[in-house]
Amino acid sequence: MTITVTSQSATSYRHTIQIAELAPLLTDMPTELGGESAAPDPHDYFDTALGACKALTVTQYARARGMPLSGIEVAVSRDNSKEREGHYTLNVTLTLQGELSEEQRAKLLTIADKCPVHKLMTSTEVHVETQLG
Repeated sequence: MTITVTSQSATSYRHTIQIAELAPLLTDMPTELGGESAAPDPHDYFDTALGACKALTVTQYARARGMPLSGIEVAVSRDNSKEREGHYTLNVTLTLQGELSEEQRAKLLTIADKCPVHKLMTSTEVHVETQLG
């Protein structure tokens, strides 16, 4: 799959993101960096990927095992104050809804950390190759 990011104009930081045949997304820079804050910035999408993966993984696990999970909220906050030194911290809070036992809640918390994006962010060496088209 290829994701395409295309500028909207020569004077704006806003770009359109196209993923397969899905509805397009937008991205922009924060106002303090010269953008208009009209859409999420790339860090927002990075953080969102983790939250979405955890929500989907927990939901899938609970459904497959008949757990009474009726909903989930995943809140992701970041501390990027030391990003330039190589430290980027994401704090995740899961709010599980439904008549879950303490044992089920603990298991779902453990499962959340096994989501593929969490693993990718924390235990995989990622290589990025960039070339001109």
